[in-house]
Amino acid sequence: QVQLVESGGGLVQAGGSLRLSCAASGRTFSSYGMGWFRQAPGKEREFVGGIRWDADTYYADSVKGRFTISRDNAKNTMYLQMNSLKPEDTAVYYCAARGYGLGTYTYEYPYWGQGTQVTVSS
Repeated sequence: QVQLVESGGGLVQAGGSLRLSCAASGRTFSSYGMGWFRQAPGKEREFVGGIRWDADTYYADSVKGRFTISRDNAKNTMYLQMNSLKPEDTAVYYCAARGYGLGTYTYEYPYWGQGTQVTVSS
């Protein structure tokens, strides 16, 4: 069983930055494929980006060049650095884990955090 806890959300002005963290339980974190998703009110949960066990990353086009995902296996933690934030980035952000590889769909991830709210004001 894997437990995930997100933190770091908040209110920021457009153009600002935030860094989200996702702390994971489990002794095999270094082998997990990890993902960030977000869900805005009235919309489906969407893929933001992900990172493989070997730190290879992949991003949605909407955040490419603005968001950066990293991981610290010694701390069992994944990060999402968000720069140049836009009002359309406002959403609840979720981290997710899977046993291997990198997925872009929600059904590919069996483990989820509770989410953290990010609000970007214009």
